[in-house]
Amino acid sequence: MNSMRFSVKSHFLNFLIYVSLTIFFASQPCLAQTSETHSNSSNDFIRTACGVTRYPEICYQSLSAYAQSIKTDPFQLANVALSVTMKEAQNTSTTVTKLLLESQNLTTKETNAIRDCVENMKGSVSELKQSLVAMEDLKGPDFEMQISNIQTWVSAALTNEDTCMDGFEGKAMNGKIKDTLSNFIEKVAQLTSNALALINKLY
Repeated sequence: MNSMRFSVKSHFLNFLIYVSLTIFFASQPCLAQTSETHSNSSNDFIRTACGVTRYPEICYQSLSAYAQSIKTDPFQLANVALSVTMKEAQNTSTTVTKLLLESQNLTTKETNAIRDCVENMKGSVSELKQSLVAMEDLKGPDFEMQISNIQTWVSAALTNEDTCMDGFEGKAMNGKIKDTLSNFIEKVAQLTSNALALINKLY
């Protein structure tokens, strides 16, 4: 009798385990599909939002990797865009400084152009950092003042980058150094322009 009861219990437990596993595995495609749907929705949101920028493809390429954290939040989109821009500006500033210190046989015009660019990029990084700090308080009571400050700082950063580019025009600099620096500065300027456009959409 005890043996029969044990057998019934054993079969019942096996049945419960089977049902539980069946439900679990059956739910996995739904979970995966839900996750994929959210991912597609976020990517679509980013691509649409980037449509207002001057460089939409660069905008999407630089932000799509952060779709999971951005979701469909315009504030988070602008914040990530600003963060990506600042990192690129820091890398560019380091590259320009290194080039000034390590390059040999530079003409006076080339040296002056690179030195000016170093200062411009330092200013750009500083202004982008200020903007990121201000973004943390953007949802507070002083929204209008904070967004105005952020727009001013990001615009100033873009001006610094454009000024740096201007220093390489004409006969001030030639060859590989000009091409290398121009590529770096152009990329960060495009990212800055895009970040500003996304920030402007918050207001």
